Amino acid sequence: MSLAIEDYALISDCHTAALVGRDGSIDWLCLPRYDSPSTFGALLGDEDHGRWLLAPTSPEATATRVYDGNSFVLVTTWTTPTGVVEITDLMPHGDRRADVLRRVRGVSGHVEMLEELVIRFGYATAVPWMRQSSENGHPMLVAIAGPDALVRRGPRLTAADTRHQGRFAVREGSHVDISLTWYPSHRQPPQQLDFDERLAATKAWWAEWSKSLTHDGPYGPEVIRSLLVLRALSHEDTGGIVAAATTSLPESQGGVRNWDYRYVWLRDASLTLQVLLSHGFADEAVAWRGWLLRAIAGDPADIQIMYGLAGERELPEREITSLPGYQGASPVRIGNGAALQYQADVIGEVMMALHEARLAGAEETEFSWPLQRALMSFVEDNWTRPDNGIWEIRGELQHFTHSRVMIWVALDRAVRGVREFGLDGPADRWEKLRDEVRAEIEENGWDAQRGTYTQYYGSTEVDASLLLLPQTGFCTPTDARMLGTVKAIESDLLNDGLVMRYRTESAVDGLPAGEHPFLACSFWLAEQWAGSGRLADAVTLMDRLVSFTNDVGLLSEEYDAAAGRQMGNTPQALSHLALVRAADAIARFSPPTTEEN
Repeated sequence: MSLAIEDYALISDCHTAALVGRDGSIDWLCLPRYDSPSTFGALLGDEDHGRWLLAPTSPEATATRVYDGNSFVLVTTWTTPTGVVEITDLMPHGDRRADVLRRVRGVSGHVEMLEELVIRFGYATAVPWMRQSSENGHPMLVAIAGPDALVRRGPRLTAADTRHQGRFAVREGSHVDISLTWYPSHRQPPQQLDFDERLAATKAWWAEWSKSLTHDGPYGPEVIRSLLVLRALSHEDTGGIVAAATTSLPESQGGVRNWDYRYVWLRDASLTLQVLLSHGFADEAVAWRGWLLRAIAGDPADIQIMYGLAGERELPEREITSLPGYQGASPVRIGNGAALQYQADVIGEVMMALHEARLAGAEETEFSWPLQRALMSFVEDNWTRPDNGIWEIRGELQHFTHSRVMIWVALDRAVRGVREFGLDGPADRWEKLRDEVRAEIEENGWDAQRGTYTQYYGSTEVDASLLLLPQTGFCTPTDARMLGTVKAIESDLLNDGLVMRYRTESAVDGLPAGEHPFLACSFWLAEQWAGSGRLADAVTLMDRLVSFTNDVGLLSEEYDAAAGRQMGNTPQALSHLALVRAADAIARFSPPTTEEN
């Protein structure tokens, strides 16, 4: 059975990622991209669905682990009765190929190690043909099935049914290097990498990228690790930013809310971009804008709310049976049917992100503003339509208040593009429509009896997405209507002090009731409290939220407070970017400190 979600660490080459368990097993790896079929799928089943174990044989062995500085080079120290070893796991950056490198270094004494390699291509549908050979006198194992091939280099392994195992001893001062490389099966195996060179180059790249990372306030380590996660989830070549590294990790234990998050949501990517921009990463803005231009090029009427990493439009959702699901939670889904939904908020998030890029100094290209003009034409033609909303409701379409606010945002940023930057566009017409949308929201999205904005027009329910209104500039955190909304959210959506997205019991989403609090929503509340003068409440909540990070600083999508465990896909970009925003808000609204001489 797979480990608890918080027991996994991420290693990444900014093309894909592996999840490494506390037990030394890589239980999830899709090659060569985040959204490729799994090669190791034990996360959604057991070891028979693919894994790569490397750990001491001693049952008394204990492990601690850290990332090597501001990188995704994972260092695990194993202590056994006979000695101590250190395992360094990494996916080398910058080679335009897919490798996993693992080094076992003897620290003291001697330790016997076990390696078990179980390769299952295609979401565990294909057991590969394996052959042992040698390369320059050293063992080499090649695995091939269909279009996929792996070459593993290291100590010789022995076949046992459809697995390969080996044992070796490491003594103080010695080390053993093992590598695994994916390549198209119609080609020859790539040459072996120099471990020391690629380790140094990978650490240097992460250090260079992160050297300007600063956070003037509390929660510095959590903010920096979160920004690193956002970079790791950004595809090096295409600029696409995936929502998470995994698929089908359940939102509730044994539940059916299991979705594939290995794609690029316009919303999540736009919000990620804004956070990166706020910390000085303008290059990422330019790369993402290029991705956006390619992905949505053509008729604005064809715009989707999500795409593949390179802008692929076809993301059909299907259930697979080759993987039984995380600790029995099924179904396992590949693809995402939400790609076909109409979510009226996404253009607002895109326009907001591109406006922030403009403020940060990103120059317009010959296509970037015409693209935004085309998006605004779509908004003007479709702004009255009900939609599926930010939470991808699979029930009846509604006029969700958050979606209506984001339509206002799209019009507002278009107007500001003309007024503040001299871009060409019908600002007067957009401004008139913007004011009309606001008036409609204040009339139809407001419950005067409760004194709160509502989840959707005509509803008496509230929604955590309403906490985003001040972040968009629609109102301030101290606005009387916003304070009333916060009060209603505290009344209706707090669960053990954490914020639910909405009441699933209302059946608005067309799915069975029951899920755990979304971590991003609680971070939104902390940001709102900080901005409205409730700094002590914000800090108390924030302290609790950051305590949910695992031992290497990662957060998934949701949290089960009763069981004290993470739930949902991991690591989740939305959780990490919301952490950064909340920490920034607490720093911004904290009183200045004075140092005594």
